[in-house]
Amino acid sequence: MIQSQTYLNVADNSGARKLMCIRVLGVSNREYANIGDVIIAVIKEAEPNMSLEESEVVRAVVIRTCKELKRDDGMIIRSDDNAAVVIDQKRNPKGTRVFGPVTEELREFNFTKIISLAPEVL
Repeated sequence: MIQSQTYLNVADNSGARKLMCIRVLGVSNREYANIGDVIIAVIKEAEPNMSLEESEVVRAVVIRTCKELKRDDGMIIRSDDNAAVVIDQKRNPKGTRVFGPVTEELREFNFTKIISLAPEVL
């Protein structure tokens, strides 16, 4: 579960390294974000000489959470870190590679481009 002020790792090569969530998009007064939800975040750490810079406000989609995700068949998926992928206004990833595993649930939210870039789908 991702809420305001939560730090996330960036799992793509867009130039950002760490994000801090400042707003969860969706229904008004929504407090937590789970896998597949879009958030507004500010870049806290960035790689030098890249297109994204520190203190820039971006949109991102959550792809991994420390809080477990329970599927309908009873399987529980848990990750070691909170991670997100930076996206643009059209919900396409800004990076060209995605690092680490992503979950199958992203397909339900029409993030198929992120799934196709990922090395492993859980």
